[in-house]
Amino acid sequence: MTKKAEHRPISRALISVSDKSGLAAFGKFLAEAGIELLSTGGTAKTLRDAGLAVKDVSEHTGFPEMLDGRVKTLHPKVHGGILGMRGNAAHLDAMAAHDIQPIDLVVVNLYPFEQTVAAGGDFETCIENIDIGGPTLIRAAAKNHHDVTVLVESADYQAVIDEMTEHKGATTGALRRRLAAKAYARTGAYDSAIANWFAHQEGNDFPERLTAAAERRQMLRYGENPHLAAAFYAGGPARPGVASARQVQGKELSYNNLSDTDAAFELVAEFASPAIAIIKHANPCGTAQGGDLKEAYLKALACDPVSAFGGIVAANRPLDQAVAEEIAKLFAEVVIAPEADAAALKVLAGKKNLRVLLSGAMPDPAAPGMALRQLSGGYLAQQRDNGRIAAEDLRTVSKRTPSAAELEDMIFAFRVCKHVKSNAIVYVKNGATVGVGAGQMSRVDSSRIAAWKAAEAAQAAGETQSRAIGSVVASDAFFPFADGLLAAAEAGATAVIQPGGSIRDEEVIAAADDAGLAMVFTGMRHFRH
Repeated sequence: MTKKAEHRPISRALISVSDKSGLAAFGKFLAEAGIELLSTGGTAKTLRDAGLAVKDVSEHTGFPEMLDGRVKTLHPKVHGGILGMRGNAAHLDAMAAHDIQPIDLVVVNLYPFEQTVAAGGDFETCIENIDIGGPTLIRAAAKNHHDVTVLVESADYQAVIDEMTEHKGATTGALRRRLAAKAYARTGAYDSAIANWFAHQEGNDFPERLTAAAERRQMLRYGENPHLAAAFYAGGPARPGVASARQVQGKELSYNNLSDTDAAFELVAEFASPAIAIIKHANPCGTAQGGDLKEAYLKALACDPVSAFGGIVAANRPLDQAVAEEIAKLFAEVVIAPEADAAALKVLAGKKNLRVLLSGAMPDPAAPGMALRQLSGGYLAQQRDNGRIAAEDLRTVSKRTPSAAELEDMIFAFRVCKHVKSNAIVYVKNGATVGVGAGQMSRVDSSRIAAWKAAEAAQAAGETQSRAIGSVVASDAFFPFADGLLAAAEAGATAVIQPGGSIRDEEVIAAADDAGLAMVFTGMRHFRH
């Protein structure tokens, strides 16, 4: 049975913070309430500079700071004052016998370890920014939250001020429990960051114990479907994208918006030339590169203008007025780009419900990283797929060698294919997708769907022949039989890029030769489930 949570008055506070925001005002409130302030180092100086009386922890304990400040608060008079249970007679007797005075409020935020790592600190600097006393104080206060109030963020100063004002210098059990939960979450995240950094220092991508921490950025209206609750968390290694972008206009982002926008931005980051990706349900319905963003957008949209309705548009260049005017003609849910000029933002502002995100930079498609997927009772962890194929990596296996134009389109198609749900088939012509087949159980069905999409888009545009004619085709994995390749040939493709590695490769190569196709093997598969 849990104890009844009561109001607990505060008579003594221990304050030791690296983040000094709001500290002077909060300290003034506590001092005016007659609360004794214990502190150390820079925190004590900030409080004294604000004209407040502060007692050094070393004076309180009768023991000096030592070991370059590594030992300051690790003392029975500090931890006994925090952990002593006010309703336990034996605890109170022990505290009295050893002259341990109760500490009712602990205000601590930690050495900036995460920020030091993010700033590129060397090994020794990062080690010195691992806080020891701070987490110990926080955990002690949180454990004894029945009697002690713990604060780990300046954002919660006002909540304590409000309660103490309302309850004559006391806090409620409900607030103390809430703050204790936040305190343990903070120390857990801090330790996780340290553990992950150490694993990285040791070159261990898959440590024996996997730890992860993230901060809730937003409660979402619902999840993938309306009956599912959901939230958006940011965490892990810094990477430009949805989690770091600023939203400059539009409605609140939904669960599906966030997932699809991430997929779109990661895809468009694959290309050095101005490029646009249009995503629907995590799959590209159009991707293209061009001389500028407007050209790339129009080519991407032409691939599947029907599916693009209500989709996500991602650009790998700052948006300008010309491309913004084209995007504004489409009903899109989200537009994401590294930046946008004033003229572009003015155009997009006319679509008040359109969400516009600016990331400030593009993610590096070749950068390492980890991808996690939850299973029942566990997780799958793997390296993020940062594999990239260049012309020199390709092996021509057909009698006909691909032309320079075909080769360029092949590499483009294979990079798009990496971002299409398996089984994936992508037709490309002149630096633009013209047909995409995604997520089918049979590779030949993906090939046929992509060809059908290419023919349908051409017909809708009033063109006389399928856009797949004269295209190249990419497959995310090998063709297990020749039928998928033959479907591409029937659609009009002239060249094929695929990983190779099937026991029937010779049969597939012979079919390509019979059809007059050029075919190259990459040696790299891009399944995406």
